[in-house]
Amino acid sequence: MEILGSLLILTAAMILLSFAAVPIYNLFCKLTGFDGTVKRAENYYTEKIGNKIIRVTFDSHVNKDLPWQFVPKQRFIDIKPGENTLVFYYSKNLDSQDIKGMAIYNVTPLKASKYFYKVHCFCFEEQTLKAQEEVDMPVSFFIDPAIETDPDTKDLNHITLSYSFFKIEQ
Repeated sequence: MEILGSLLILTAAMILLSFAAVPIYNLFCKLTGFDGTVKRAENYYTEKIGNKIIRVTFDSHVNKDLPWQFVPKQRFIDIKPGENTLVFYYSKNLDSQDIKGMAIYNVTPLKASKYFYKVHCFCFEEQTLKAQEEVDMPVSFFIDPAIETDPDTKDLNHITLSYSFFKIEQ
């Protein structure tokens, strides 16, 4: 009987952890910068603008359990480091019910992530889309001009910002 109780507790714990895996991983990546996760900038102002042009490409993925359409409104933008940039992603709930989702994001190549800062992003909090609702989701970001002087990134001229949306159980 003691073994059965232990197995039931272990099974329940594993089920709970499987539902918490996405939010826990998201929090871990945001806190540590692991896996290309970018930094969040609460306030941003600089007079320094870099000299080189960097192409930022936008990518999107939706988990199969989330009936949403989610795409960048533009595939790429060419910017100089230090320029604060605003772009949008389009999202639509294809279901007949309201659904909550959460985006996980990263930057590639990984060496660029320490210079990529988000000022505002839909990915900082859960998103709820009503049935058939369509929205534009903003992302405001900049690339630290120090990227031009780092020996590992000074020749870098292309960065990809990628999002994956997951359904949050209610």
